[in-house]
Amino acid sequence: MKLNLAGALLGSLPICLLSGTAALANTIDLSVLPLLSSPQARCPEGLTAHETLRPYAEGSFSTEGMVKLRDIATDIRLSQSDQFSATWVGTLKPEYRNCQASGGMVSVDDAAYEGNSYIRIQLINGQVKAILDMTGMRDPNGFTTVILFKGLRDGNPRWTWGGSD
Repeated sequence: MKLNLAGALLGSLPICLLSGTAALANTIDLSVLPLLSSPQARCPEGLTAHETLRPYAEGSFSTEGMVKLRDIATDIRLSQSDQFSATWVGTLKPEYRNCQASGGMVSVDDAAYEGNSYIRIQLINGQVKAILDMTGMRDPNGFTTVILFKGLRDGNPRWTWGGSD
């Protein structure tokens, strides 16, 4: 068997370098639960968020995330934030304008999620709110996790949260 140098080098690279960070992202499914008083309004079936653990840094960890709001809303902006929570608000697209619902995390990578839903959504009065809330979240040392970055990219809310290890 004859092996060339390029093939040998390519074969020695770890899989994670070949696949990129997208392969490491967790897919988070968010429920959309309509109000009992408005069951006829058209609402999205659900929303999707993604989170990726960032490379280890001595003494701490952090996770980057985003929620896909651009599919259902326009004019998305960060409306309020502090170290523990961030809220993005957008105008619902016409097809969802009458939806009155709320929701939270129901699964991560198709496995049921039973923990604290730190990503929540509200659809009401023609607007959507995406809420990232670290309240009550603890890191391995018993400190509250905090939001390190909050912003927008490509019209979708983006964040980084983390803590000590």
